[in-house]
Amino acid sequence: MSKQRKTPLSPLPAGSLSDDTSHLKQERAIHTRRTILDAAASVFADTGFPAVTIKDVADKAELTKGAVYFHFANKEAIAVSVADEFYRRLNEIIAPVLDGDPSSPQTVMDVLMAVAGGFRDDDYIKAGSRLQIERPYIKGDMPVPYVGFTDLLTELLENCDKAGTLETADPAALARVLRAALFGAQHISWVQANRQDVVDRVREIIDVFLTTHRVAS
Repeated sequence: MSKQRKTPLSPLPAGSLSDDTSHLKQERAIHTRRTILDAAASVFADTGFPAVTIKDVADKAELTKGAVYFHFANKEAIAVSVADEFYRRLNEIIAPVLDGDPSSPQTVMDVLMAVAGGFRDDDYIKAGSRLQIERPYIKGDMPVPYVGFTDLLTELLENCDKAGTLETADPAALARVLRAALFGAQHISWVQANRQDVVDRVREIIDVFLTTHRVAS
């Protein structure tokens, strides 16, 4: 039998197997973390922070408690992440509206209506607003509520004021009133009608505070 030396197999590119495995692990970790946050948003929205347990989140996510603890140190850390996602989602649903005329009252109205739709349909929006009410129970670094949203409304209303498209003596004051009316309306809609009428209630806010003060073009 020939003792001819066999040609050695070409080695794999250095690090390719390790890199591929690491990439897959990272994707799984991102997917699992998202599954946990989706589940947490749902249970926080339905039950509220004080009553929810890690087991509730794990059961909703169809994961073990250990899997949840691998990604989050405690319930407070989950709540902070859900609150962060709440504000990210607010920005996401508002962003398309901001392609409109920044000096038109219609853009302000569209912002309010977009957020109203989020309160009706999005678990993160529902959960985030509830978590802000329950801030005293959450020992975590929660975002200061609604600052960016108020700044956005103020800027849009100031643009309207400069363009003469809306009659208002104080755009910043009107922005604060609209913010309070919007988040107050969603809260009342939540406790009275499970937010099924929140879009109608926000449309009433628009009619009272914006439509009647709009300057005809």
